[in-house]
Amino acid sequence: MNKEQCFLIGRIAKVHGLRGEVNVVLDVDDPEAYEGLEHLFLEQKGRLTPFFLEHFVIQPGGKALAKFEDLHTIDSVEVLVGSEAYLPLSELPELKEGQYYYHELIGFEVVDEITGPVGPVQVIYDLETQDLLGVTHKGKEVLIPLQDGIIAQVDKAAKKVFCRLPQGLLDIYLEE
Repeated sequence: MNKEQCFLIGRIAKVHGLRGEVNVVLDVDDPEAYEGLEHLFLEQKGRLTPFFLEHFVIQPGGKALAKFEDLHTIDSVEVLVGSEAYLPLSELPELKEGQYYYHELIGFEVVDEITGPVGPVQVIYDLETQDLLGVTHKGKEVLIPLQDGIIAQVDKAAKKVFCRLPQGLLDIYLEE
């Protein structure tokens, strides 16, 4: 299993108690959809390693309490603290009509309502403060905020992201 086939669900934040439990800070929109997971893939030395779970209980504040099979001491789980936790893309919850996952937008054509075609989405930047589309426009990377008011519509069938770019946004990236 590699990262391209997975999505980040969260990060092991700290050890909890004396019996090998850990706190996982989740990076998902609907934590309850992941209650009772049976496994996680943890990044270890640049590789994803499967870990089977005895329990995975959702806690308030976007966290979970996890207990891995065969890891019963503080020492056995302490080395996992800081590890990123992943699940296969096939385990993403189903979305309602009109909804989309950010990773699905890679390769979609961005179209501004005024200037027309902008370029293809190359990357999604998932930052703490804001999520951004990295779009190639006239040979340069343009960053477009993924927020209401800027992203007007996503047409998954046509593979297009329709947007209302703030005036002058493209010019900032094209200036020498």
